[in-house]
Amino acid sequence: MQILVIDKMHASLLPMLGEKGYAVNYQPDISRAEVLETISNYEGIIVRSKMQLDEAFLERATKLKFIARAGAGLDQIDVDAVLKRDIQLFNAPEGNRDAVAEHAMGMLLSLMNHLSRADRQVRSLVWDREGNRGTELKGKTVGIIGYGNTGHEFAKRIKAFGCNVLAYDKYLKDFSDEWAQECTLEEICDQAQVVSLHVPLTSETNRWFNEAMFDNFRHSVFFINTSRGEVAPFVALQAAIEKGKILGACLDVLENEKLKTLTPEQQSAFAYLTQSDKVLFSPHVAGWTHESYVKINEVLVNKISSTFPVSVSTNLKE
Repeated sequence: MQILVIDKMHASLLPMLGEKGYAVNYQPDISRAEVLETISNYEGIIVRSKMQLDEAFLERATKLKFIARAGAGLDQIDVDAVLKRDIQLFNAPEGNRDAVAEHAMGMLLSLMNHLSRADRQVRSLVWDREGNRGTELKGKTVGIIGYGNTGHEFAKRIKAFGCNVLAYDKYLKDFSDEWAQECTLEEICDQAQVVSLHVPLTSETNRWFNEAMFDNFRHSVFFINTSRGEVAPFVALQAAIEKGKILGACLDVLENEKLKTLTPEQQSAFAYLTQSDKVLFSPHVAGWTHESYVKINEVLVNKISSTFPVSVSTNLKE
């Protein structure tokens, strides 16, 4: 089985695939035009985020049996078109779920205790204890929206802080466990003091957390988004902060992460967010740890080899 890898991957991927008997062409610098020209030679492709796998791509991929996404999100892949062609689709949320959960916890604790601001002030010889008085997590009600891999792992960690954890997932039923209590979205809006998003980007979730959604929350909340930035646009975040609906926002993802291409509306709202001590940013790295870089490979190789095993012959000398 011939596999094309078109994004930069941890070096462990090639020997993992080789041990399973696959022939791999590692081309992290390949262009879209080159992919379209050569994809008909391959049964499998492994991608991260280089290009859209759309109808134009699939029309050329005449031998393709699987697409493997090195990560959790599938928003750059035309999933319906892929499944219509009976092409297997693999992703690896199991590989970075721990990383995302830990990152979300780190951002939340930092924001609730003003660590970024306090650090800057002390470096500037400002010693403001009262202005940096923190807020404790213990006893807070936390609403998790999306109870898949990362939502579940986040629940485990935040439950350990003595929080009351509620979880809503449109596509799951009867999933209450020792970490979280299944609930409705309305219950989260009514009770939550901390809200964390763990949802994919779809037509339903795109701009889901708009100004009206934030207005639905009864309490002012600490808001965490490690899913997709388009779910909570800049203008909605600005409005919610100005109204006091958001006490603090932890943003690992942005509505538009190509910062040189922001629209005028996006530029204005983003400038407000960057100047606010109530916002903590990171550059879409919640799932990017040294450990997850390897674990994602392990997950993908296991899924590929379980579905498309290759017989590897071994010659033994007497």
